[in-house]
Amino acid sequence: MKDNLHQQRRKIAILGSTGSIGTQALDVVRKHPALFEIEVLTAQYNDVLLIQQAIEFKPNVVVIVDESKYQSVFDVLNPLDIKVYAGKNALVSVVQMESIDMVLTALVGYAGLIPTIKAIEARKHIALANKETLVVAGQFITDLCRQYNVDLLPVDSEHSAIFQCLAGEWHNPIEKLILTASGGPFRGFKKDQLSKVTFREALKHPNWSMGAKITIDSASLMNKGLEMIEAKWLFDVRPEQIEVVVHPQSIIHSLVQFTDGSIKAQMGLPDMKLPIQYALAYPNRIVSDFPRFNFAQYASLTFEEPDVETFKNLGLAYHAMQKGGNVPSVLNAANEVVVEQFLKEKIGFLQMSEIIEACIAKVHYIAEPVLDDYISSDEEARRIAKELIGNH
Repeated sequence: MKDNLHQQRRKIAILGSTGSIGTQALDVVRKHPALFEIEVLTAQYNDVLLIQQAIEFKPNVVVIVDESKYQSVFDVLNPLDIKVYAGKNALVSVVQMESIDMVLTALVGYAGLIPTIKAIEARKHIALANKETLVVAGQFITDLCRQYNVDLLPVDSEHSAIFQCLAGEWHNPIEKLILTASGGPFRGFKKDQLSKVTFREALKHPNWSMGAKITIDSASLMNKGLEMIEAKWLFDVRPEQIEVVVHPQSIIHSLVQFTDGSIKAQMGLPDMKLPIQYALAYPNRIVSDFPRFNFAQYASLTFEEPDVETFKNLGLAYHAMQKGGNVPSVLNAANEVVVEQFLKEKIGFLQMSEIIEACIAKVHYIAEPVLDDYISSDEEARRIAKELIGNH
């Protein structure tokens, strides 16, 4: 990426500014006003927080996707000379603004795909916190980035860790990527225990503070499965070169093993602001006041194999990554549906895996999908998942 940090402020668009990643990104910007400027803020439906953010950061444009909230946002921000738009189409349009240097895609789930595509086509560098974009359409997105010469900078802590480990090593072949997983709140549970857990228990992550969807994914190990698929595309490796290890302390965020057997790890306290800042400021490291890791406070760091028989989602994701084509898109769509229904107490924890597996079996396999195939596969998987839930 062109290094303009010392020439002018980098103008940032944050898609999903009211969510967990978006609010933490604004914390980073707040600490470095000489380096970053907010050009665009968007929210799905949280008009109150979006208005507060816009009053503080004075972006050029805000988008509220929920059109019913448009008037409330417009009435407050229009007198402040902040342009206000509403709807999904507005989201797709604003990422193409000439003034934007970087787009942070912090939208949840499949919703991030089309805005990210349009931002890439407008030659905006991408700070990617929306792993589903690469899960759904990894081949398409990576090809598009090469075509438009766009940097795709990972924000997920695991992928940021790998990216940092590879700095200065791009010419050296990777033997293996090792993604670490905390194990979530149900680490060590067996199926009989999981059959009784509630969504409230699943939302109590031991180490990270995240949104509801990603927290449930972490509890089911689907989050790690999606991250495996994302890593395959980000770092151009084969499925067999990716390994998951459970590391309950969440201090080592991921590791890279090279062909000489040497392993590099990136370490730090579990704090998403560090990978967010690394992506926004890349290729520079800038000063932070984040809490520092103290070895003396951790008597041991432990590692164990994931239990893929109990937590079937990780195995399903690995199957989807190996099979390729439209299968990861189906996996993701079905997962988004079952997580939403689990949060509504319509299905149990173990039923999520059962429905995802059934969707993979039922949706027509497409070996070499184009964009329309990804979209239609997503729609078909959601329809089938909802039908299966209705039959439970």
